[in-house]
Amino acid sequence: MPQYEVEWGRPEPLISAGTKVSRRSMIAGGPIALAAASALAACSAAPKPEAVSAPVLRADTELGNLSDGAPDLVVAGERLNAGLLRRFYARRGFERVWTTRPAQANSLVDAVLRAADHGLDPELFYASLLLRRDMFPPLRRELLLSHAFLTYADALALGAVPVERRKDSEALRAEPIDVAAALDAAIGGPDPAATIEALAPATPTYRALRQDLLRYRSGPRTGATATTNLLRKIAVNLERQRWLPRPLPADRVWVNVADQRLVLYRADQPVFSTRIVVGEDVERSQSPEFRAMIEASFFNPPWVIPADIVTAEILPRIARDPEYLTRNNMILRDNGEVEQLPGPRAGLGLIMFDMPNRFDVYLHDTPERQIFGRDNRRISHGCIRVQNPLEFAALLMQQPIDTIHEGIAMGGTTRHALPTPVPVFVIYQTAFADADEKLQFRPDFYNRDADIWQELQRRPQGQNPPAQANRRTTSPQPV
Repeated sequence: MPQYEVEWGRPEPLISAGTKVSRRSMIAGGPIALAAASALAACSAAPKPEAVSAPVLRADTELGNLSDGAPDLVVAGERLNAGLLRRFYARRGFERVWTTRPAQANSLVDAVLRAADHGLDPELFYASLLLRRDMFPPLRRELLLSHAFLTYADALALGAVPVERRKDSEALRAEPIDVAAALDAAIGGPDPAATIEALAPATPTYRALRQDLLRYRSGPRTGATATTNLLRKIAVNLERQRWLPRPLPADRVWVNVADQRLVLYRADQPVFSTRIVVGEDVERSQSPEFRAMIEASFFNPPWVIPADIVTAEILPRIARDPEYLTRNNMILRDNGEVEQLPGPRAGLGLIMFDMPNRFDVYLHDTPERQIFGRDNRRISHGCIRVQNPLEFAALLMQQPIDTIHEGIAMGGTTRHALPTPVPVFVIYQTAFADADEKLQFRPDFYNRDADIWQELQRRPQGQNPPAQANRRTTSPQPV
């Protein structure tokens, strides 16, 4: 049985019953996507999000019928998310909201129409329909307003690009928020628009990005192409900021892959900064974006090469050079893995930081100290090599650096838990605020900005992006 548009003279089929739809609040629809691997191994594929069957919604729907569980509605040919609307109206006893609150509705409409101030396309929230909202019958106008406000709040709080449409390597997530409850609370306040706007990040980078966005938009149009590119870069990085938790932990490790730099924050102030080496430009070796907890330091770590990589690359090398394992201080394990023993030339250097994550990307030392003098330090296979790892360890472990040196000099692989685990964010911010809150720009060497920019633009109904390929590291070199 087909699904129909609400309050329209002639019912128009939308989708067939039984069609699968994502649980995530949709702005323009389209499903795509986490798996864990063993330590020091490569990245894994991600499972698909749970899907549910879509029951039928009849053409004579009233708000009370939202409680029946119909997942989608259509207004003027635009698909609305009935699940999100249902959660909102359940808080209001499935009574209409905006007919008796025109001032609040107008305030929120004005906020949505200013979405470009956050680098967002207002058409993501049906701005053109909002401008002619008075032409719609009451029920359709009611649903259109609520959907626009809810999805705008969702975009500011969690990001406009739904999780299922991000790449597998873009694994940063803001903390969940009930936007239905947020809108419900905003209605009762003196300034509903300000309450919704407050869902956006309040970081120095977000503020600086918005300030420069307004400056470039209102400035002279000389160098139009360059200005357009800057505006797009700013919009993309505003979106990346929305993928971060609110508030950020006051004590954190900030690894900006695009800046090729690590910064340690204490009480929201930078106390340590160092250069890093990051993943190569090829997609399979790029450093991903994710959050983890640094739990401990490994002194004199070995490097374990997974069996599949051994089969693909190490065994052929052994066949060509029988002394390969001996020369590289490696041993072949019974389970097919190869372990490089700790030592002064070990691939992971003298120290590795234990930060469990599904990508098995971690921070570590390297014996190749000369590489930190390069401008282009994109030479690893995903992991992050740290220029001054012992100083970094001393700060994390809250010990004198001499204690770190002594522990390493004792030999053997030992694990030393941090007094308090520290969150680490591996990000890819190609525009960000420096310590003086001045905006800095970096090249998009992984070519990720364009994909996010495209996702931020309104796409025609039913047009979905291709599924993202899973990334898998295959090189036996230190990552």
